[in-house]
Amino acid sequence: MELLELEISTSRLLLQTISMKYKEDIFREFNQEITTYMYTNPPKNISDTEDFINSSLLEIKKGENLVLVILNKNSFKFLGCTGIHEINSNEPEFGIWLKKSAHGKGYGLETIIGLKTWAEENLDFQHLVYCADKANIPSRRIPEKLGGKIIREYKKTNLSGRVLNILEYVLPKA
Repeated sequence: MELLELEISTSRLLLQTISMKYKEDIFREFNQEITTYMYTNPPKNISDTEDFINSSLLEIKKGENLVLVILNKNSFKFLGCTGIHEINSNEPEFGIWLKKSAHGKGYGLETIIGLKTWAEENLDFQHLVYCADKANIPSRRIPEKLGGKIIREYKKTNLSGRVLNILEYVLPKA
């Protein structure tokens, strides 16, 4: 399986392996507001984004993680990023963020459904994990619509010093 050239197509979206082609979109859109409920901080400069992309590509080559950009299938406009962390573990974990203007359109759910389908066809795992901050209702709706069950709650301080109240969901296999 060649993860560096992966494409996953859904009805409205195209998920492609991350590349430098999207560094300016990622740098511009991955801002303080978007990272409110995330562990990481937004990049301070474009070189931080380049470092993120390079380290993501290295992790993909090693078969550790899968990091994809989310594109509108018709216009190829950048909408956000998604991925699966620890793809070779028994509990791979989904990650996703969408730019502000893409919120509220069902792209998050569509992305995770596409990624989940791909994972079930290509990975060997016990179950899939999706984590969301308790206060991030739109993000929580994604695993809940897919039949996810909360298996753990914990607090985690993000890199900005904000305490996140994480709900860890397990998603059932199709």
